[in-house]
Amino acid sequence: MAKKKTNTTKTTKPKVKAPRFKLSNQQKLVLGSFLMIAGVLLFIAFVSYFFTGNNDQSTLSEFTNKAVESDNWLNKLGAWVSDFFIYRGFGVASFIFAGLILLSGVFVLINGNKSKLFKHWFWSVLIIIWISILFGFFSEKWNVLGGTIGFEMNAYLQVYLGKIGTALLLFFGLIIYLAIRFRMTFDTFKNMFSAVKKDISDNLKDSKTNDDLIVPLDNDLSAEAEDIKSAFSLTIEESKPEETIIPVQKKEELKPTPKIVEQDEEQDMQMEVETVAEELSETDNLANKLVEDFGQFDPTLELKKYQFPSLDLLKKYESEGITINQEELEENKNRIVDTLNNYKIGISSIKATIGPTVTLYEIIPEAGVRISKIKNLEDDIALSLSALGIRIIAPIPGKGTIGIEVPNKNSTIVSMRSVIASQKFQKSEMFLPIALGKTISNETYVVDLAKMPHLLMAGATGQGKSVGLNAVLTSLLYKKHPAEVKFVLVDPKKVELTLFNKIERHYLAKLPDSEEAIITDNKKVINTLNSLCIEMDNRYELLKNALCRNIAEYNVKFKARKLNPNDGHQFLPYIVLVVDEFADLIMTAGKEVETPIARLAQLARAIGIHLIIATQRPSVNVITGIIKANFPARIAFRVTSKIDSRTILDGSGADQLIGRGDMLFTQGNEMIRIQCAFVDTPEVERITDFIGSQKAYPDAYLLPEYVGEESGTSLDVDISDRDVLFRDAAEIIVTAQQGSASLLQRKLKLGYNRAGRLIDQLEAAGIVGGFEGSKARQVLMPDLTALNQLLDNETS
Repeated sequence: MAKKKTNTTKTTKPKVKAPRFKLSNQQKLVLGSFLMIAGVLLFIAFVSYFFTGNNDQSTLSEFTNKAVESDNWLNKLGAWVSDFFIYRGFGVASFIFAGLILLSGVFVLINGNKSKLFKHWFWSVLIIIWISILFGFFSEKWNVLGGTIGFEMNAYLQVYLGKIGTALLLFFGLIIYLAIRFRMTFDTFKNMFSAVKKDISDNLKDSKTNDDLIVPLDNDLSAEAEDIKSAFSLTIEESKPEETIIPVQKKEELKPTPKIVEQDEEQDMQMEVETVAEELSETDNLANKLVEDFGQFDPTLELKKYQFPSLDLLKKYESEGITINQEELEENKNRIVDTLNNYKIGISSIKATIGPTVTLYEIIPEAGVRISKIKNLEDDIALSLSALGIRIIAPIPGKGTIGIEVPNKNSTIVSMRSVIASQKFQKSEMFLPIALGKTISNETYVVDLAKMPHLLMAGATGQGKSVGLNAVLTSLLYKKHPAEVKFVLVDPKKVELTLFNKIERHYLAKLPDSEEAIITDNKKVINTLNSLCIEMDNRYELLKNALCRNIAEYNVKFKARKLNPNDGHQFLPYIVLVVDEFADLIMTAGKEVETPIARLAQLARAIGIHLIIATQRPSVNVITGIIKANFPARIAFRVTSKIDSRTILDGSGADQLIGRGDMLFTQGNEMIRIQCAFVDTPEVERITDFIGSQKAYPDAYLLPEYVGEESGTSLDVDISDRDVLFRDAAEIIVTAQQGSASLLQRKLKLGYNRAGRLIDQLEAAGIVGGFEGSKARQVLMPDLTALNQLLDNETS
């Protein structure tokens, strides 16, 4: 499954289609009839208003009084609606609303183009506003013409522009409307007036001529302008009088063909015009035919008999479930109330929510009590309860209460089986669903790694990080097919993730020359991270060529066979990078690890590469600002100090957890306390054995090959290809006994690139040693005599 280098190909941008509302035929009949009847009723009410509106003014306030009747032809509802639209709204322009509603009903019944209907609504609303402002000029005499909106907008405009300025502004608005809506130009108006003038003069000169040629005013007008062509029955002087122009119309809209007048005879001709539907592009036609013949591309076809692990592989604990200890609840409640009363803090109510390991007591203090005063009593409440890890949430986000989290004396285990079997996980539509555990309210908490998009995990030794990583990986193994997700596992401790070696050819990704898929060597970690950066760049190139914004759109397009594999396109699985101990990598490799990690964190979200980084040392020199900024989703297990808590969560709380999988999860907003699902090593072993025993791919998912800087020097440099300054450079290096490119730059006045090539050639000749990072290279020749002897032997 090695990657091919993608070739940039030009593709046409797909046409954006208007949203379609799926209605059954019965629903279309009901909705269309309703809109048509509503439009007719609205028109009747509006017409009646001009005869009965004055009489009905007194009845509008008595709308709910059945004894009062209105004179409107539609009674009270008609009086109220017409008063709202005409008097309080847009005046006589409101009649257009009735027509629009009626037109909408017709479009629904005939299944018309929704985008065209929207266009009619848009332009009609604009002309309604324009007519209302226009008639607002005459509101002093006939206030019903422009309505309240027309009057108010007219008054506002006249305050700043006066009547003349307002009139000119309205005229300019009409010009804009005609130019954009009907694509009219100055030549259109000029032809219109010249045609009218010629028509009048022809009628005066020759009253005997009755057959005037009627042709379209402007053949370049848009389709929307066809509706107003019939309003202009004008004659246009053509350059060729003997020819007539017949406008081409659609078959269903074809009007009677006008008479064609010839010099010798007159005859009626019937012309039938057929229109052909717009053809799809060649790519769309091919894709649709392939889908019709073979169905959509199925990435799981190679392992079509793959079976997901069953729930029986996970352990079921007898102590599962919430057990309510009424005595413990009552005792804790009394101690909390007594402690607060000792500091003269009254409580109006208290409520308990029992979780698997922690019980949340929600209290509402009496009026006048400062929240900070309760927050400062955290240690006093912990002392009175004799409990470890009291955490006060003041206030609880989204609630008007203060929360006090108290650990249960007898905590219950949240098994991996219980969260995997939950409906919330089984029916999730997420791209990369992860079942973390259960909340204080005993609800299974499922998150989407693809939306996070990266996860930062920290906690002291033995508090549950490795179990949390196993829970994440187990969730994905139970939900995603091997063709859909791949793991890149980095385990500097060499013992935590070794069990997943059994599923190497199913789920793991590695470098082409790597023997083991689980990466334990820090040097291979650097190469793997840089290889992932190359994979990221390659995927972005594929998305650019496919005109897609993210991996989900790309894969949908590829499944629909709209992307050609011969152009380098392929189905892209999600890649999840898991680093079990990030602090060790930073200490040994530093910037060489931080740079590609930061680059992946910033850019890799759209192309389906997601990072999960765990560390037991959440200090600022390990979790730097760049990394934190790109990891909004964080999990904090119990840490030893408030400083570590602030580093990982940007706030306190992680130092007050009780351990054993108790954690805080945040995704950039509020913090949620969760008991992490427990998956033991034997359970992971059974899952990996089950998956590993099935048919697999020939090899693991191969990442692009990466060649590091220290490996890029060719030691077989041809003598004839050496630089002309090679001997001078060798003498300078041996004389100074310092193998650095900067020395050659100064002595020979060279640029950095040429000096670097000279150093590479000196290394190939055996004069200087290999690359040693920031240190100068070792000089292997003790003096110029040895150097001359070496060079003479090469030429002889």
